[in-house]
Amino acid sequence: MSRNITIRNVPNDTGDVLAARAAAGGRSLQEYLRGHLIELARRPDPEVLMASVRRRKDRTGSRLSVGSILGHRDADRK
Repeated sequence: MSRNITIRNVPNDTGDVLAARAAAGGRSLQEYLRGHLIELARRPDPEVLMASVRRRKDRTGSRLSVGSILGHRDADRK
């Protein structure tokens, strides 16, 4: 079952930008926003994700230095 959602007080310039992006992709504004809302709902909230990371870190006692993390990141860029 689907649900209708109304968003009030969207600034005109914001609505214009979103409508232009939808049109550029050959979609209606409704289709464009529905797709983005579905993707948004699939991702965890940043606060929930960070809380999960903190719990796992506390549980495992894992400690990585900033240098180690950056080293791993940079190794993938070579």
